[in-house]
Amino acid sequence: MLFPEDFLHYVWKFRLFERGDLRTTDGRELEIFSAGTPNSDSGPDFHTARIKIGDTMWAGNVEVHVSSSDWQRHGHTTDESYNNVILHVVYKDDTPLILPNGRHVPTLELQSRIPGDLHQRYHNLVFGNQSVIPCEATIGEVDRLTMQNWLTRVLVERLEKKSATVINALDLNRGDWEETFYQFLAANFGFKTNALPFEMLAKSLPQLTLAKHKNNALQIEALLFGQAGFLAGDFKDNYPSKLKKEYEFLRKKYQLTPIDNHLWKFMRLRPQNFPTIRLAQFAALVVHSNHLFSKVLEIKDVQALRNLFSEIQVNDYWEKHYRFDVESAPSLKNMGAASIDILLLNTLALFLFSYGRHNQLQHYINRCLKLLEHLPNEKNNIITDFANLGVKINTAFESQALLELKNNYCNYKKCLHCGVGNKILKLG
Repeated sequence: MLFPEDFLHYVWKFRLFERGDLRTTDGRELEIFSAGTPNSDSGPDFHTARIKIGDTMWAGNVEVHVSSSDWQRHGHTTDESYNNVILHVVYKDDTPLILPNGRHVPTLELQSRIPGDLHQRYHNLVFGNQSVIPCEATIGEVDRLTMQNWLTRVLVERLEKKSATVINALDLNRGDWEETFYQFLAANFGFKTNALPFEMLAKSLPQLTLAKHKNNALQIEALLFGQAGFLAGDFKDNYPSKLKKEYEFLRKKYQLTPIDNHLWKFMRLRPQNFPTIRLAQFAALVVHSNHLFSKVLEIKDVQALRNLFSEIQVNDYWEKHYRFDVESAPSLKNMGAASIDILLLNTLALFLFSYGRHNQLQHYINRCLKLLEHLPNEKNNIITDFANLGVKINTAFESQALLELKNNYCNYKKCLHCGVGNKILKLG
C-alpha cells in the first residue's frame, strides 16, 4: 500500500480506522479518549494524548510511523524526547519497540483497520493524473459551508503572510504607519509593471517632504516627476518647463537624487496606464488627501473609500497628453473603477488587516474582510480554472482565498491539511 507517513497522521488524528476490539500488538485492550494535539516542532508527533491500556490510564505523547522499524531509522532511539511516548501507532509492526532503558512501548498496528475506500480516495487525490488541482473531479461535491469556512481560514493565512512584509517595512520606518502606507500605495500604483520604480520613488521622496508642499500642487507634481527622472531634458511645453524649474530648486533644497528614468516601462501598456499618467494621478492623490492612511482608518463605507481615488483630478495638461511635449486626442485621465478596486485590494485591505493584527484591534480585521467581500473577484487563469470546476467565485474575498489555496495547498498536494481535501476524503 503506497502512502506517506502524513496519511497515517491523518488517520490517527481523526480516528478514521476500525476501532472495534482495539488491542496493542501484545494483546492488551486499548481505548482511545484523545488522539492528542499534532506537533509541528521536533519531538513526538502528537502531544497530550489520553488512552487506556488494560486497566491503566495514560496521558502523554504518541509517535506515528509506517513501520515500527522506522523508529530506529529516524534516530529516535538515542533521542531522550521520545522516552515518554505512551503509544507507537504504525501501519505495520515489523519489529518490537524496546527503549534503551528496557521499556517496551505499546504499539497499535493499523494494517487491517484502515478502510480500503479511504485509502483509494486518498490515492486518487494525491497520486492521480489531475491537470489543475488534486480534487478537480470532486471539489464540486463539497458543500458551500465547508468551502466558505476553509476559504476564510486560508484567506487569513494569506493576509497574515502579506502583513508580515508590512510590519517589516513599518519597523524600517520607525513605526510610521503613514510613511509605510505611502510607500506601499506608491508601489501598487505601478500595477506590477512599474511597481519597482514607484516603490523606489516613494523611498527616495519621503511623505514628510511632500507634506511641506501640500498646498502647492505644482510643487508636488514637480517633486514626483523630478524624482522619477522625467524632468531631465528640455521641454517646449510650458507645463513641464515649470515643473523642471520648480524641481531644480527643490532638489537642491532637499538634496534629492532622482531615480534612473530608464527603470520606467511604457512597452505593451495601454496609454492610460503609462507611468506618466499614473504619476499624475498619484500626485493628484497626494494633493487631495493629506494623511491618507488616517482617513482610511476612519472611513467605514466601501464607496467612500473608492471616492478617495475616483474624485481626484489630474492637472489639465494631461487631458491632451500621455507624455511631455507629445500632444494626443483629448481624453479623461481619471482612475478607472477596475484600477481603484485593485488599489483597495492590494493596499487598503492589507493595511486594515495589518494595522488591526499589529495593534490587536479585531474591528479593523473585520473591516478588511468586509471590504474584500464588496470587491469583485480577480480575473486570472487560476480563478478561471476554479470557476470551470464549479467553484462559485463572486468576490475578492473568494478569489484571494483560492489563490492561496492553489499556491500553497493544491500545488504541493497538501490535501490532508486542507479542509476541502478532508471533506472529500470523508464523503465516501
